[in-house]
Amino acid sequence: MLRISKHIISDIIRNKIIAAYTIFLFAVTLGLFQIEDDAGKAVLSLLNIILIVVPLISLVFSAIHYYNYLEFVELMVSQPVSRTVIIMSQFTGTTFTLICAFLIGTGIPICFYQFDETTMSLLFSGVVLTIIFSSIGHLVSVTSRDKARGIGVALMIWFYFSLIYDGLILLLLFALSDYPVEKFTLVMSSLNPVDLARIFVMLKMDVSALMGYTGATYKDFFGSGTGTLFSGSVLVLWAVVPLLFAINAFRKKDF
Repeated sequence: MLRISKHIISDIIRNKIIAAYTIFLFAVTLGLFQIEDDAGKAVLSLLNIILIVVPLISLVFSAIHYYNYLEFVELMVSQPVSRTVIIMSQFTGTTFTLICAFLIGTGIPICFYQFDETTMSLLFSGVVLTIIFSSIGHLVSVTSRDKARGIGVALMIWFYFSLIYDGLILLLLFALSDYPVEKFTLVMSSLNPVDLARIFVMLKMDVSALMGYTGATYKDFFGSGTGTLFSGSVLVLWAVVPLLFAINAFRKKDF
């Protein structure tokens, strides 16, 4: 698996999209810290950008790379190599490169300007989101034969988690405003890894008031040891479950 992963990584490193992704993150992070006098505001602005860009790039790039690498995948399938090893090598190589691009583009400016617990949580959230949406991207590409359809599904998934989901939650909260909805919001937040990452970082910044009237509930639960363990476990599930489904689908896939 290591040899295949190295081959995939060496191929992705030469990809212009990865280079552009790294430069974009570096320029945005550097620009925000230079423009904003308050480092806290820069981190908050950077958080909003990361929550949109990282899932999008991780999801779409993983799907595109799988389709572009399909001939190599078919060649490997014809060899005496386990299919689990093949798909795991593809996932490992793609995800590792995306994580490196994120850490270089965002981590280097952060180390110079504001390296503390809050920015460390920001970097951690970006890495976790990269793993999660790369996992989902591989599941989409493995289960969909058509490239255009697969990329379209990937974009719809990103659109749902990043934009539609929050609108649906606000609509439900408004409709149920006469009822105690604190526990309901905690459960619903678990169904969206982007929301969990946002809550995790914002609690480190101690700006729970910006999350609305449920901010105190978030702080009491997610700020505790139990809440941290719960959110961490949910994020791990978000990364592992789609990957397991992708492995299972790839093993049954007819080439």
